[in-house]
Amino acid sequence: MKKFTILLTTVILMSCNNKQIKLIYPKTATVDTVDTYFGTQVPDPFRWLENDTSTATAAWVQAENKVTNEYLSHIPFRNKLKQELTEIANYERLGTPFKKNGKFYFFKNNGLQNQSVLYEADSLHATPHVFLDPNKLSDDGTVALKGIYFAKNGKYMAYTISRSGSDWEEIYVKDLSTDQLTPDHIVWAKFTDVAWSGNGFYYSAYNRPAAGHKAFSNINVGHKVYYHNMGTPQSKDLLIFQNQAEPKRFYTAVTNNEETYLYLFESGAGSGNNLFMKDLTKKDSPFIQLTTDFNYQYSPIGIHDGKLYLLTNYQAQKFCIMETDLNHLELANWKKFIPQSDMVLTDAQLISDKLLLTYSKDASDRAYFFDFGGEMKEEIKLPSLGSISISGEKDDKDCFMSFTSFTTPGTIYQLNTNNGELNLYMTPKVKFDANAFVTEQVFFASKDGTKIPMFLTYRKDLKKDGKNPAFIYGYGGFDIGLSPYFSAYRIPFLENGGIYAQVNLRGGNEYGEAWHLAGTKMHKQNVFDDFIAATEYLIAQNYTNKNLTAIVGGSNGGLLVGACMTQRPDLFRVAVPQVGVMDMLRYHKFTIGWNWASDYGTSEDSKEMFEYLKSYSPLHNLKPGTKYPATLITTADHDDRVVPAHSFKFAATLQTDNAGTNPTIIRIDSKAGHGGGKPMTKIIEEQTDIYGFIMYNLGMNPKL
Repeated sequence: MKKFTILLTTVILMSCNNKQIKLIYPKTATVDTVDTYFGTQVPDPFRWLENDTSTATAAWVQAENKVTNEYLSHIPFRNKLKQELTEIANYERLGTPFKKNGKFYFFKNNGLQNQSVLYEADSLHATPHVFLDPNKLSDDGTVALKGIYFAKNGKYMAYTISRSGSDWEEIYVKDLSTDQLTPDHIVWAKFTDVAWSGNGFYYSAYNRPAAGHKAFSNINVGHKVYYHNMGTPQSKDLLIFQNQAEPKRFYTAVTNNEETYLYLFESGAGSGNNLFMKDLTKKDSPFIQLTTDFNYQYSPIGIHDGKLYLLTNYQAQKFCIMETDLNHLELANWKKFIPQSDMVLTDAQLISDKLLLTYSKDASDRAYFFDFGGEMKEEIKLPSLGSISISGEKDDKDCFMSFTSFTTPGTIYQLNTNNGELNLYMTPKVKFDANAFVTEQVFFASKDGTKIPMFLTYRKDLKKDGKNPAFIYGYGGFDIGLSPYFSAYRIPFLENGGIYAQVNLRGGNEYGEAWHLAGTKMHKQNVFDDFIAATEYLIAQNYTNKNLTAIVGGSNGGLLVGACMTQRPDLFRVAVPQVGVMDMLRYHKFTIGWNWASDYGTSEDSKEMFEYLKSYSPLHNLKPGTKYPATLITTADHDDRVVPAHSFKFAATLQTDNAGTNPTIIRIDSKAGHGGGKPMTKIIEEQTDIYGFIMYNLGMNPKL
């Protein structure tokens, strides 16, 4: 790097005592780095911030956080808001119970525990005891439990952990007869299951990063599948599968419930996956490749009466169930068992010798039992529009369902597998009067006329006078849909007259693969148009006005917020891009960013693709002299999914270019990652800052 230039930007804001205070951003050096794409030169003056382990970057982070904390400290109701959110979040939460080796297990959080605790009980009516407490894995709750895996023989339970929110995982094994850890310990695992078979398990890992390399930002290559024999060191593990010809692809191994077959999932070359199988009952049996097309998703459900059943969108863009004989596994032999419907099939499980299918209709769930004649037997009557999660296995008679909506916290039901009836098992007690609120679903026209659904939740006494603050949330990508879910942190905003709007943008899976593809690559602008149209609809229908709108989104949703605030800075009062993909020209050069090319394309694909990406890339569409919304950018130092450099460079550029008086600050968390496994203390602090920033900049004076 050469030629450093110092930039100093200031902005005027109003403090709580109505005196003007001057917010002075840190001095941010620039470099003369210029990249050339198909003959077009693109400067990258803050390239040095990509080095997230350098002393200079650390100093910049410290300086930015100082400014951010100073600003947030002037929000007059911040402390009361934190107290209120803490009280609201302090309620008992229960995970969906499940059965393993004749015993029942469930996760429970007493209220403010940093991590939920795994309990064990001999029966549904027996007194449970703590089986595994992740809170004891660290002093500050930053070690999180990622997954648990019971061996069918009842001897062991493996679990994976992550530290400080990283995607890197470690595997530990618990001896169920002694309740003690075994010496077995696996490191540098990533995107892995623990697939038990015999006296050991399969797992996926990368080579240990070389000394001095950046483990949280360097690109990940060389994913391998190993088999670990219990009682042996990791260095002796057997290499089961690797693909040296395609080092960037992912390989995840999973065994079926009977541990008779090994499924191998290959992904990273499209929006779908390939599927391999290996018969574990035959010594040295080869992997059989069932599929060869990464454009479709293939997921085994289970084996019944000599047949393999699969959930797939092959020849069914809204997904269907297919079957094949175990002696003829290749795709050419598959047959339709349950064809696609007008709803999107989102999940399928083999429970109590039936197929339990979950469908999505206009972004909320439906569930049905089918028999193995392909006939629908029972519909599960859900309490209202919402989302469900069901636990159960092939031989289970005890089945449980968790239900949630925008006004209903996760409520557990016992599900009768004979008739589909629900019996209430546990309902959380939250400091919240759900009867005072209503959720409605509206449909509006996007720029090209496409009808887009949106959920709105607000107080029943709300008036459509255009004076209501609106928190507008979206994602729009990677075949991921947004269904109703409860968040205690929304409650103060809703109780103080706010509207929560959740938009089901193209790019998700709400209406199948066509809906997904309509928000990818050269159609990505549709996603931003949908979000902008949602805001315009809320204004036109007198729910709110442009001075009371806040847009929020994380990861791909952070890209959404960044693109919309740069395309329509006049439309939004507040913008909160969280852990966002902000540099669309270089995203594929970090950790697993290359894996997002199936949705985005890359700047190296073609001149046309480069120009399209540059046309909406948030970093490259900030313009000097523009008045931008009040912006709170959030990221974290251990985010190795969307590296913090995206947010760093966006913040530095925004602070330089913003010509208005709105604050443009960045909140950089420590010992945290992309969001998964974050301890309760950090969640409450972050939600306090996000909602405090939004409510303050929307001019709200909340009663807390």
